[in-house]
Amino acid sequence: MTGFNDREKGFEAKFKQDEELRFKVYARRNKILGLWAAELLGLSGDDANAYAMDVVKSDFEAPGDDDVLQKVLGDLTAKNVDMNEHRLRTRMDELVAEASKQIQDGE
Repeated sequence: MTGFNDREKGFEAKFKQDEELRFKVYARRNKILGLWAAELLGLSGDDANAYAMDVVKSDFEAPGDDDVLQKVLGDLTAKNVDMNEHRLRTRMDELVAEASKQIQDGE
């Protein structure tokens, strides 16, 4: 029975590791997204970094990406930046790959 228990613990550890990596990737994606959107909003320096952190925090409001999407899209629309949901979702998808690569590279 210990072989089964060892396998179960191994699967649990792998699941935990995968979830931690996923969290890091999406947090990084949201930060990069926030910095990108900040530039479109005309923010720079500390203001851009503060905005990026607000985007990261917005992901904790509801499961999934809709909370992040609505925040960024709402902010861009409020400042009359030409953006739509499809283009923003596409950018978010692109940034997942970039964030994953950054984390794998230890950045």
